[in-house]
Amino acid sequence: MQLDLFREIIVDNFAGGGGASTGIEMATGLSVDIAINHDPAAIAMHKANHPDTEHYCESVWDVDPVKAVRGRKVGLAWFSPDCKHFSKAKGSKPKNNKIRGLAWIAVKWAIAVKPRVIMLENVEEFKTWGPLDEEGQPIGALKGKTFHSFVKSLKALGYEVQFKELKACDYGAPTTRKRFFMIARCDGKPIEWPKPTHGDPKSLEVQAGKLKPWKTASEIIDWEIGTPSIFQRKKPLADNTMLRIRRGIQKFILEAENPYIIDDKACFIQHYYTHQGSETRASGLDEPIATIPTANRFGLVTAFLAKHYGGNYTGSGISIDEPLHTITSKDHHALVTAFLIKYYGADIGQSLKGPLHTITTKDRFGLVTVKGNEYKIVDIGMRMLQPSELYAAQGFPSHYIIERDHTGKRYPKTHQVARCGNSVPPPFAEHLVKANLPEMCVETTRYTRAVAN
Repeated sequence: MQLDLFREIIVDNFAGGGGASTGIEMATGLSVDIAINHDPAAIAMHKANHPDTEHYCESVWDVDPVKAVRGRKVGLAWFSPDCKHFSKAKGSKPKNNKIRGLAWIAVKWAIAVKPRVIMLENVEEFKTWGPLDEEGQPIGALKGKTFHSFVKSLKALGYEVQFKELKACDYGAPTTRKRFFMIARCDGKPIEWPKPTHGDPKSLEVQAGKLKPWKTASEIIDWEIGTPSIFQRKKPLADNTMLRIRRGIQKFILEAENPYIIDDKACFIQHYYTHQGSETRASGLDEPIATIPTANRFGLVTAFLAKHYGGNYTGSGISIDEPLHTITSKDHHALVTAFLIKYYGADIGQSLKGPLHTITTKDRFGLVTVKGNEYKIVDIGMRMLQPSELYAAQGFPSHYIIERDHTGKRYPKTHQVARCGNSVPPPFAEHLVKANLPEMCVETTRYTRAVAN
């Protein structure tokens, strides 16, 4: 391979399945030059999508920066060190100092080859990086000490350093995922933080047309995939699952001002996290989806509707040609039947601990009013979101290869989802690179052309 010693190169450490690399390519039109990751499966997925990249399947510590760049100047070095031992999702489990220390690899590259720009991504708790006690727990009094030493080390090497937290939904990905970003540069140019392109639909900026509204969960759903009835499963759903579904239906359909309805189905996203209490872990389809974890925790719930005529109905209902998420439901509380009052009452009729599937009168779950027309809930369906939907929510392009590696070996869905949950939403990298390295960017890439076509 002939090397261009005059072109600055881009290096993606902790490359994973390619989220940051994809975002960088969205901005520059070129594959990253070097990708490093210790996981063979992650590298195999990366190769499938970035075949022109030089791949190192080994620990970041085992890669010699000088030998890897081979005399080329580094314009950008991206780092996404393992975040699990900083994240609050880790809970009270012992933390690992070795894994928490992976970020120091950025200093190694700064010393060895002096990248012009360094970008680092992690969870927001990264700023609390400090020593651990003998039980693997952060020492409260020393919270943030190691982080400040890390920043100081980069500054001592001639870098200006800034950091900030960004939300993916503000840059065009339909997820609320929030991440910590650090930018360090040594070329004397100012650090630029990308301006949001999207915002809350209720905000003045969106209403004035200065920002686009956040992309929503509804945009990533494959509506061709059905949702099987929760009442006709070979193995009944767990009681806790039924309870979550009940709470979601109550909040997002029966009590919602604007229930999301498409093709006679009222829909919402159910979150399956382990938790206690009466909190409703679900979200509407008219908002960005929550942060995507490494295990699939999202289920699409649909309440099938039929046109309601004074207690009787005929046919399969009326067709709705487009999502009616802007339609207001009026007086829905007054339309709750005695059966609903009985079911949702805490002390009347069936206990809240009872499984929903024991109720047989499915055609009387409740009434929803849309444009003055009453609809009866006649069935409830539920399915887990598919990996392709989760990758779309993360901001990956639709043609991104997730089901197989570069050799054609297929991945199980659990592996696809895990790699998605660990990935950097590509729009983050795209906008950060465009803001700070415009000289390396192009107007159109294979991703923008694909969208245009």
